[in-house]
Amino acid sequence: MAEKRDYYEVLGVSKSATPEELKKAYRKLALQYHPDRNPGNKEAEEKFKEAAEAYEVLSNPEKRQRYDQYGFAGMSGQGYSGQGMSMDDIFSQFGDLFADFGLGSFFSGGFGGGSRSGRVARERGSNIRVKVKLNLQEIEKGVKKKIKVNKYVACDHCHGSGSENGETETCPTCKGRGQVVQMVNSIFGQMQTASTCPHCNGTGKVIKNKCTHCNGQGIVKGEEIIEIDIPAGVGEGMQLTLRGKGGAGPHNGVDGDLLVLIEEEPNPDFERDGSNLIYNLFISVTDAILGTDVEVPTVSGKVRIKIAPGTQSGKVLRLRGKGLPNVNSYGTGDLLVNVNVWIPKKVTKDEERILQGLGKSESFKPNPTDDDRSFFKKLRDYFS
Repeated sequence: MAEKRDYYEVLGVSKSATPEELKKAYRKLALQYHPDRNPGNKEAEEKFKEAAEAYEVLSNPEKRQRYDQYGFAGMSGQGYSGQGMSMDDIFSQFGDLFADFGLGSFFSGGFGGGSRSGRVARERGSNIRVKVKLNLQEIEKGVKKKIKVNKYVACDHCHGSGSENGETETCPTCKGRGQVVQMVNSIFGQMQTASTCPHCNGTGKVIKNKCTHCNGQGIVKGEEIIEIDIPAGVGEGMQLTLRGKGGAGPHNGVDGDLLVLIEEEPNPDFERDGSNLIYNLFISVTDAILGTDVEVPTVSGKVRIKIAPGTQSGKVLRLRGKGLPNVNSYGTGDLLVNVNVWIPKKVTKDEERILQGLGKSESFKPNPTDDDRSFFKKLRDYFS
């Protein structure tokens, strides 16, 4: 399988391209590689699909943001909607972009304007969006979730056909083709194009006797328990797509998709920075001066770390591989332990006398080195 190209590269635009620039670039490529202009050319067909996939992602602000942040990893998992688009998907989703060229029906008709291909459309069910909340432990390991989804399902009485006795007849309007043919003027000259038959909705068949349970639609309200396999490393706002798990298509049509939006539960111990985790550790003044061993939590359990003598407040200790896995399976993040030296707000009279004496010692007078100054500059840069 050929390596996927960057979506911006596919469309030939910069990462700052406006929606209008994206649309213009896609229309140019779609016209160039449309199957009717390149009959039998498999390379042109693949480029046609590639351009549609790129535009499907970049034209949607949420999907574009995920792609910019995570790359193809943000598009993966459970068959993301931009991947594996069929010709029918492309024509149905983007045909309206060519209306001003007189090509709306040309694009919605599919290969060869439909009348030459003889294909019959199948009605598509609705997509369903659900939200799933995950804690850090589930995100670290990946998890299977079972959820109950209320949706349209195939009618048991007519087995999804919409017909009371299973009988249908050829649509008199389109003569069973599912499309009606007309002549239109376009930038290519006068062309024979096709559009979906309004009488049979592209199925080529009409029902003789409607099912009394679903009123001839072939679908009824129902529910389904669906298991979702969520990969490790997902994050807030990412979306997974389960193909064919949405609403049932009318008249035994194509089932819609289930769109799973990830919500991340707040964690009391950690802040998340991509695949890295940040933990704020508080130690006493004496421990900072003399050094100590302390326990710190990780997502999977506690570990002991050494605090070196003379540790300054704000020092960051990096525990490699103790963060979260990257969603694209390339490595694991780190746990960044931010050391905070706790200064007591009140002291006793005896403690005050001791501290006043220590304050006169040269060891307790501030004397930052160049390394200290460099460290704090790096720290400010990291958290800014």
